[in-house]
Amino acid sequence: MALAEQVFNFLIPSVSKLGVGAVKQLGATAKFIGGKKALIVTDKGLFDLGVANQIVELLNADGVQAVVFSGAEPNPTDLNIRAGAQAYKENGCDILVSLGGGSSHDCTKGIGIVVNNGGDIRDYAGIDTFSNPLPPFIAVNTTAGTGSEVTSFAVITNTETHVKMIIASARITATVAINDPVMMVGLPAHLTAATGMDALTHAIEAYVAVLANPVTDSLAIGAIKLIAEWLPQAVGNGANLEARDKMAYAEYLAGAAFNNAGVGIVHAMAHQPGALFNKPHGVCNAIILPHGCTFNLIACPQKYADIAAAMGVNIAGLTAMEAAEKGIEAIRKLSRDVGIPAGLGAIGVKESDIPLLADNAIKDLCCFFNPRQITLDDLKYLYAEAM
Repeated sequence: MALAEQVFNFLIPSVSKLGVGAVKQLGATAKFIGGKKALIVTDKGLFDLGVANQIVELLNADGVQAVVFSGAEPNPTDLNIRAGAQAYKENGCDILVSLGGGSSHDCTKGIGIVVNNGGDIRDYAGIDTFSNPLPPFIAVNTTAGTGSEVTSFAVITNTETHVKMIIASARITATVAINDPVMMVGLPAHLTAATGMDALTHAIEAYVAVLANPVTDSLAIGAIKLIAEWLPQAVGNGANLEARDKMAYAEYLAGAAFNNAGVGIVHAMAHQPGALFNKPHGVCNAIILPHGCTFNLIACPQKYADIAAAMGVNIAGLTAMEAAEKGIEAIRKLSRDVGIPAGLGAIGVKESDIPLLADNAIKDLCCFFNPRQITLDDLKYLYAEAM
């Protein structure tokens, strides 16, 4: 039987450096791709801990100058982008280095868009909205969660509308991604849990997304298996370098999967508390994940049965629906085990917020990739369930 014509894209950084000691190659890598003066984009926490200065030293050792912009906030905003772009231009930089998790990477992507395309970051919400590529861009990852160091997406909060703008383009994928588990050892347990559950959400949503294909399926299932086994150990003992290493691989696989397959209803819902109330993205994803899975179950029960098996559930003798339901319970248990709050109410979201959250979520780009069609009433119901 002839297959219908269908083409899938697969986008990842040109080079990825993975494993213990990978960050030591930063300076040589920056020099190789033509960098002479780097803007290091990071957050205040990593700056205050001296991690940003370590990155400066690694660059300087290979003859690359560097200045630090530490204004990347959680859920980065258009204001962060403006300030970072100004710092890049004023210091005569020619290369970008992001240091951190998704906030730093997304902020860097936004800065790169503006410095090479002009205007304001608000001009570029949507898909392929600009024509000039970013400057050379190295993403140094310090969390095992967001996958932003490998993706062609950036999520930036519009401070005027309080909506998260999604910017998607192959042109914002990092030139080089560096995942060194040594950089993740100092991450506190609660952030390890939140970022790890974020990675699990990426993998699960990518596996059931409408753009999923055999390549992304393999990546997603591999990530789920690693996270189910190693996330509790990374949370329980942050100095466990093997657990950190396995989680670094897991989040990279999950990032590559969702970058090419998309995500769905969980992300559409989780973006809204982050944009409106600055709630942590990974925690919102983790809280909403089992509810989104339950909603999607009837659309692709066999896919969720596969997820159950990857989570370590014995599905022998079970129907696809029975296995899938046990898989969702395994997700809930993992979330509890690593200390994720029980509901959105526990992080300050109110029931009176639900109409606004739902109104914004239904417009979120992620809804288009969900395996089950979504209505506004569905979103209101699921937000209530997740409280």
